[in-house]
Amino acid sequence: MSLPEPEIINSLVARVFRIEDVTSLDSQKQGFFMRYRGQLLDEDSASAYDVLAESLDPYRITPLFRIEDGKQIIYLAPKQPDPKPTKVSVNIILFVLTVFSVMLAGAEVPNPLPQDTLGIMLAMAKGILTGWPFALSLLGILLAHELGHYFMSRYHKTPATLPYFIPFPFSPLGTMGAAILMRGTPKNKRILFDIGVAGPIAGLVVAIPVLVYGLSLSTLGPIKPDPNGFIEGNSLIYLLSKFAVFGQWLPAPASPQGLMYWVRYFFTGRPIPFGGLDVFIHPVAFAGWAGILVTALNLIPVGTLDGGHVIHSLFGEKAKKSFPFVVGALIVLGLFWTGWWLWAALLFLLRVNAQPMDQITQLDPTRKAVAYTMLVVFILVFTPVPFMLMAP
Repeated sequence: MSLPEPEIINSLVARVFRIEDVTSLDSQKQGFFMRYRGQLLDEDSASAYDVLAESLDPYRITPLFRIEDGKQIIYLAPKQPDPKPTKVSVNIILFVLTVFSVMLAGAEVPNPLPQDTLGIMLAMAKGILTGWPFALSLLGILLAHELGHYFMSRYHKTPATLPYFIPFPFSPLGTMGAAILMRGTPKNKRILFDIGVAGPIAGLVVAIPVLVYGLSLSTLGPIKPDPNGFIEGNSLIYLLSKFAVFGQWLPAPASPQGLMYWVRYFFTGRPIPFGGLDVFIHPVAFAGWAGILVTALNLIPVGTLDGGHVIHSLFGEKAKKSFPFVVGALIVLGLFWTGWWLWAALLFLLRVNAQPMDQITQLDPTRKAVAYTMLVVFILVFTPVPFMLMAP
């Protein structure tokens, strides 16, 4: 469809915007073909965007609201074609593979394992069905998280795929998590925030009851060196959950220790309190713990992660200033768990913030309150040292 005369476009923009100057741009180089500087006529920028977008839609034009050097700007760009449908079969195949992978991770297998490959495979095949409590718990948490994103995207009419689960056989969890792919640009920061925050909230609603119930199935026992074993790390919410179920701070050292011991152990995982008391964690509790960890990873306040959407919605472009501090903190924590170095490297790939079409509209007071609450939640669920080897 050919573009209408500039006078028609200008008149549509003028319905919501006091135009100070207009500039024609090279859309092939810059992606836009018109730029308007000025001021919105209505303080309700979200409604103004809807009005303008609806009036321009018959011409296949998309408006973009921006603020540059303190000035309100409207760019006009050719509307992108609607995304093509994705093959649901891929989602189903990955989910089925992940179910088997996670069941294998939670399976009860003989200890020690047979020495031959065939014996190991037979032992795993016999025990795989015993992994269903762990698989049901963990996949339920991950599914709740991703469906939170998905249904919020559908609610705001922002195209997104169904969840893609990622199998990771022969690993402690059996999966590398799941993700949905955004196939459209959120309209404004409020929608970006809603989509980003819906996943962690939905995941925690399932993960916390699963964790507490799993802990009620767990037992206490002495911590002994085990070259093949590990202790799961502590977040504040995990510490509180163990205290709520068992009535004591765990892992409890063999002799009473002061506050500094707990601070050091929480942030470094050292020294492991051999001879002390800890939870012999039930598979359901381990799934709940893993769900808390996954939520914490997603809430790291960087780029395209859920936490990145939260702080970008709150602080806009200023949020980018936090990137080196976040990465620096992970590099330091990597001295105690090397997995953080991998995450620090991955964050360079995920550091690009999503750019909503309307960047003038800010969060309303209710969403701001939820955003600040989620920053507190991140502190509660973050696990500085996720795994500690029990080697003497």
